Amino acid sequence: MTVDPETASPARAAVPGQRATRPAALPVTPPGGRAAWFAWSIGVSVYVLAVIHRTSLGVAGIDAVERFGIGASALSTFSILQVLVYAAMQIPVGLLVDRFGPRRVLLTGILLLSLGQLAFAFSTSFGPALASRAVLGCGDAMTFISVLRISARWFPAAKNPLIAQLTGLAGMGGNLVTTVVLAQALHSKGWTASFAFVALLGIGVFALVALLLREAPAGVAVVPAAGRRLAVRAQIRDSWREPGTRLGMWVHFTTAFPGAAFGLLWGMPYLVEGQGMTRGQAGALLTVLVGGNMVFALLLGRLLSRSVRARLPITFTVIAATAVSWAVVLAWPGARPPLWLLLVLLVVMGTNGPASLVGLDYARAHNPPERLGTASGIANMGGFIGTVVTLLGVGLLLDTLAGPGGVHSAEAYRWALCWLFVPLGVGTGMILRLRRLV
Repeated sequence: MTVDPETASPARAAVPGQRATRPAALPVTPPGGRAAWFAWSIGVSVYVLAVIHRTSLGVAGIDAVERFGIGASALSTFSILQVLVYAAMQIPVGLLVDRFGPRRVLLTGILLLSLGQLAFAFSTSFGPALASRAVLGCGDAMTFISVLRISARWFPAAKNPLIAQLTGLAGMGGNLVTTVVLAQALHSKGWTASFAFVALLGIGVFALVALLLREAPAGVAVVPAAGRRLAVRAQIRDSWREPGTRLGMWVHFTTAFPGAAFGLLWGMPYLVEGQGMTRGQAGALLTVLVGGNMVFALLLGRLLSRSVRARLPITFTVIAATAVSWAVVLAWPGARPPLWLLLVLLVVMGTNGPASLVGLDYARAHNPPERLGTASGIANMGGFIGTVVTLLGVGLLLDTLAGPGGVHSAEAYRWALCWLFVPLGVGTGMILRLRRLV
């Protein structure tokens, strides 16, 4: 039997002569209200900062090729390592949040984000730059789960799907900053000044969290007492054995990676090299992806808040629409689809990020509170594993299909991006298998 962690507070086991009591750490109904929104806003500011750092390479891919003298597969290594570190850190971060509370984890994440980006700003060779992106990925991994844990403590369970979507929506604001502001700054101010400024944004956010963030309402313990903590191995094992956790991971895997891979790295090169656009035109088009994420975050958040039955219909609709859109774009004669079709593709991929949060909703609803961070970490790994697989596959195919001088034609991009259908097919098959067990 599974419980929704924020609607049920299981009583402690009774002993002879003693009445069962509820653990003081878990209120039956979190209060919500202005204090809840304030705590969430402080936490989500860290997530916005993390998205700015995470997506910063997406508008600097061509600059990175010139700065470090690398090819497509080496360029993809930056994002692959960053995302791989993010995915690998999800379970450790979930355990840290469960044991030490989200505030400490957020503060550590801000430090790692800032140090990684500052090192990247001053890197002039491939090796140090690659190491700096790994540090950045480690800091990024500490943000989203922490914000979800804060919101679960402050808001009633019925609002959790909407709050998760609003968190994703706020993160898209960070993506918009990257697409619009950082892209222009790179052109006018150069590499070092632009990335160093992004790194220094962490000072203000660190102060906000350190001085103003309350992790939970007054009188509520943030972490379980030592006697109620599960062993690390048991925490991970029990979370993984829950079918809802695994279903959540595969939903996140299948819905998140197309838009993530396009926005993180391959969108700008595809539009500039493959479609002959200027950087300004490509940057403007990528804002459609960001805007789509924002609109669909609000729409899907409301649908999920009204009915849990909407989870799988939303998931399968997004997967099908993404697959059909990419199939039409890649099959277009001459590999140069018209602008209106590219706009449709980007709008459809705007559903990917919001739909991926259905996976975290499954993990939250099918695990008890003491392992909520761990289960969320497992589910949150999915999309980033899918993104790594996609970044690597597309990069290797592009290098294989490159013309003289390493030039990538529209035809090369057409065949390389066909790789998207491999993880889409695998993920869809796993969702169909696991949905029968939940």
